[in-house]
Amino acid sequence: MYSGSLVAIVTPMTASGEVDLAAWEALVDWHLAEGSDGIVVGGTTGESPTVTLPEAVELTRRAAARIRGRVPLIAGSGTNDTARSIERTRELTAAGADAVLVVTPYYNRPTQEGLFQHFSAIADDSGVPVILYNVPGRTGVDLLPDTVERLAAHERIVALKEATGSLARLAELQQRCGADLELLSGDDPIAAEAMLAGARGVISVTANVVPRAMHELAAAALRGDAERARELDARLQPLHRGLFVESNPIPVKWAVARLGRIGSGIRLPLTPLSAAGQQTVREAMRAAGVACD
Repeated sequence: MYSGSLVAIVTPMTASGEVDLAAWEALVDWHLAEGSDGIVVGGTTGESPTVTLPEAVELTRRAAARIRGRVPLIAGSGTNDTARSIERTRELTAAGADAVLVVTPYYNRPTQEGLFQHFSAIADDSGVPVILYNVPGRTGVDLLPDTVERLAAHERIVALKEATGSLARLAELQQRCGADLELLSGDDPIAAEAMLAGARGVISVTANVVPRAMHELAAAALRGDAERARELDARLQPLHRGLFVESNPIPVKWAVARLGRIGSGIRLPLTPLSAAGQQTVREAMRAAGVACD
């Protein structure tokens, strides 16, 4: 259902921090033309902590109008409040999301049983498929394989974005969940190897900068062409890593702005990319064959 290179798309903003809706529509159109296999709105890379629900609804509504069912549209609806996550899921679904991406609750650090009940409550209420999102490096809580296996039995929980950066974790999840759950890499540096080992795709930061290359990498890996997938991945590795030289999405927004696709706006507490970071990302873009000023 969800496979290939799904871009964790940035949210264009003006210099004053307002959402730039014209740039947003053009950006969605570009990803469709460049082969992105799905679009994820309002995730970490989309500045979910500071994008308001009305803004997220409008971004989703406008993306749905551009996509018209050609690729999956996934909206980030997870928060650290179960009731608020249910509300967001309802509103983003009404705006046109085909599925929702629900992150593990951050800061309040629930137990594994709390995580199970949180995701189950959201899925029970949801009218669209739910994709779990595990990123302990940002949330402070790890959705463990035992809990994932329990959740995979829910009819509306269909996939997991696993962002521990561990191929061993992905292998364990694949062994435990089998066909009950689609696995998506949440880490570009290991995405090629993850897909060659059985993951169905990647929710990608790098695809913001090189959507066509990430689509081709994913396609090669999914058809089992390891030589081609690794060839493409080797060229992109400096970019995979360079885009995390500072907190995501600081570097990737700078890179997409250099492509002329968005303006330079970003919301506090995130700040523009430092001069040293700019040099790192510029070199990584050039290594990937991307023209950069």
